Amino acid sequence: MGKGLAAMSDNFRLMHTMIRVKDQDKAIDFYTRLLGMKVLRQSDNEVGKYTNTFLGYGDEDTNTVLELTYNWSQEEPYELGRAYGHLAIGVPDVAMTCEALEKEDVPVPRPAGPVKGGTTVIAFIKDPDGRSVELIQTG
Repeated sequence: MGKGLAAMSDNFRLMHTMIRVKDQDKAIDFYTRLLGMKVLRQSDNEVGKYTNTFLGYGDEDTNTVLELTYNWSQEEPYELGRAYGHLAIGVPDVAMTCEALEKEDVPVPRPAGPVKGGTTVIAFIKDPDGRSVELIQTG
């Protein structure tokens, strides 16, 4: 990045992360009902045959949000690929959150516990499409 762009980056911000979903209703339910996000806006694109749903914990103007893209004619499920890492969500009590999510049949492949060699409590869960979501204790 040139010197001019670096100086301008004070006005840059991360706006959203986009993920493709196989079942729009399941994905929205997971991120809203189970993880507490709110649907901020949704739009259909008739020409491109897809729906974008933006979710988050606050206003898009000041918060980074999650964009779910549902392609109407997607016949085969998307492959998650090896380049995807995970989404990270801060929660006040990771263990309690995992217990509640397990009751909803959400997979918890890495239960609540400290990171290796540290004290920060984390866990990993799976969304309806099998993507990893890291829960990080904030309280």
